[in-house]
Amino acid sequence: MIETEALTKRFENFEAVKGVTLQVPQGELLALLGPNGAGKTTTVRMLSAILRPSGGWARVNGYDVVHQAGEVRRAIGVLTEQPGLYDRMTGLEYLVFYGRLYGLADDFTIRRSLALYERFAMDGAAPRRLGTYSKGMRQKVGLIRAMLHNPSVLLLDEPTSAMDPHSAKLVRDAIAELRQDRRAIVLCTHNLPEAEMLADRIAIINRGQIVALGTPAGLKRQLLGPPRLEIRLDQPLNGHAAALADLVTIESVSGNVLRYRTENPDQANPQLVHRLSNLGIGVIALQALPQSLEEVYLNVVGA
Repeated sequence: MIETEALTKRFENFEAVKGVTLQVPQGELLALLGPNGAGKTTTVRMLSAILRPSGGWARVNGYDVVHQAGEVRRAIGVLTEQPGLYDRMTGLEYLVFYGRLYGLADDFTIRRSLALYERFAMDGAAPRRLGTYSKGMRQKVGLIRAMLHNPSVLLLDEPTSAMDPHSAKLVRDAIAELRQDRRAIVLCTHNLPEAEMLADRIAIINRGQIVALGTPAGLKRQLLGPPRLEIRLDQPLNGHAAALADLVTIESVSGNVLRYRTENPDQANPQLVHRLSNLGIGVIALQALPQSLEEVYLNVVGA
């Protein structure tokens, strides 16, 4: 659904995007992460056929973003970080206006708009002027506009920005449902827990280049090493830690808490528990320590 090869954008002497190659198939959500100025928005604008690439190529829904720009724009729904609403219009007037641009009949647009208002817990707000909406409500209207014509590709820039937790969950649930409808979705966000929750794959872009690409679990394995585990004992290890070193890689021992890593926990953990038992040391609890996407991100782009 989305395919790029060596996609590049230069502004005079500045190269904002440098040879980005990506594929996003049907039913996949790709989270595009990176610091401010990394090239996320420029990449999305090229995929939207708003900016013309300086090099490489991109196809969206089978259409070339340069030579078939009109077809690309009809096939996609775009939510920008600043949705750019017309404040003097009511919500419904605004969406009917955009529905006509998409070639939709007014009665269809009204029914769909009201259904989406209800879905995003804004029932009754459609007749109000957009200038009276909160920032979170404005973001929801931008998302409704992007979904209005039922596009096969969605490009979403900070979709839950400035929303309260309840509203953000409604939007995340809607995005998850859209992915299940076999759409291809690119999500730009600074919300790392949200990206980890929603994304099938993560692409981290820095200084215009993709510096990491993979599933959240795969990136953790690749960049953070083997899983870290913690075992709580019924007594301090004292001098017995050396007797465990051939089974696991010990990271720390503090009182009756042992932290370690192993490439094969299914095999190492039972052996470890058995050896501790032979040493007369009981196990109270054993757990894997969480590895976060934030650790991956900071490992790649720096603190």
